[in-house]
Amino acid sequence: MSDPTFELARQIIACPSVTPEDGGCMEIIAARLKPLGFVIEFINRNGVTNLWARRGTTAPLFVFAGHTDVVPTGPLDQWTSPPFAPEVRDGMLYGRGTADMKSSVAASVTAVEAFIAAHPEHPGSLAFLLTSDEEGDATDGTVIVVEALKARGESLDFCIIGEPTSVDTLGDMIKNGRRGSLSGTLTVKGIQCHIAYPEKGRNPIHEAAPALAELAATEWDRGNEYFPPTTWQVSNIHGGTGATNVIPGQLEIKFNFRFSTASTPEGLQQRLLGILDKHSLDYDIKWTLGARPFLTGRGPLADAATTAIREVCGIETELSTTGGTSDGRFIAEICKQMLEIGPVNATSHKIDECIALESLPKLSAIYRSILEQLMTA
Repeated sequence: MSDPTFELARQIIACPSVTPEDGGCMEIIAARLKPLGFVIEFINRNGVTNLWARRGTTAPLFVFAGHTDVVPTGPLDQWTSPPFAPEVRDGMLYGRGTADMKSSVAASVTAVEAFIAAHPEHPGSLAFLLTSDEEGDATDGTVIVVEALKARGESLDFCIIGEPTSVDTLGDMIKNGRRGSLSGTLTVKGIQCHIAYPEKGRNPIHEAAPALAELAATEWDRGNEYFPPTTWQVSNIHGGTGATNVIPGQLEIKFNFRFSTASTPEGLQQRLLGILDKHSLDYDIKWTLGARPFLTGRGPLADAATTAIREVCGIETELSTTGGTSDGRFIAEICKQMLEIGPVNATSHKIDECIALESLPKLSAIYRSILEQLMTA
């Protein structure tokens, strides 16, 4: 197959880049971008590679964001072909990172190359924000690039993240937002004692049960046009010594909210604490805000993406906020409009991860069409 997106994708898929390693991917990409007039800047920390490459100094600023790191391969003997030796079989390109998300990175580079060749004096600016710390802790990746950009007053007008958003066929779904994540560790205190003498103690499991039942039954919100209702789920629960004749002295419960723009972290915290207090529990709680929700409604970027997918793929796309979170949670702080648009997600993180060959030039064409619509006026 002779296609520039395929060739670049194959080149960077061959780079072993298990998080937080980049494996040389960004050097390859920087070498493609520099002759186009991009100013290359590496903002690295704690072994993580981060690339900020910008062409132009004026607004609007259009950014392609993504990551070059991949999840571990899993058992090598279960792969049909080596995960970092990309191979074509039956119309599919196999290798770790094909779907998530080296093919999207390659498509964004080739789209920009074609766009600049056709519009060398285009208005505004183009940029790439790439990291090797998305699949891991995400503490030294996109978040520190965003901090650096904020510190020097740079903001983004448009951003596309190439996460694998499609379900059955390229372009059938794109993400225009993601839910927030708020976790907590609740420790309910009791008094340990012999189980034959419950009057001498307080069983935190029994005391917490009615509160947990109320929390599980609570309607936190009803969602909105783009988001489903907020959910609250217990993920871990532990109490007791392991013995059958001891009432435990405490109960630890770990839980998580997945919430939309219909609620705030502060509001959810207050409501949960109100329920615990209503049940007169003696407790401690520690909170972790993993991500705030973000949303791009109908507007120039969403309209351009819808048009591009219709032109290239011949289908109507669906705007969705389902799924987990992404580095968009960091970029949203400095970006006006942001979408995630990428290939089919079916094999991400799996053994024999793959992408349809025909989707590679199409994805590049989608990205270029969006640029044509937004960056030539």
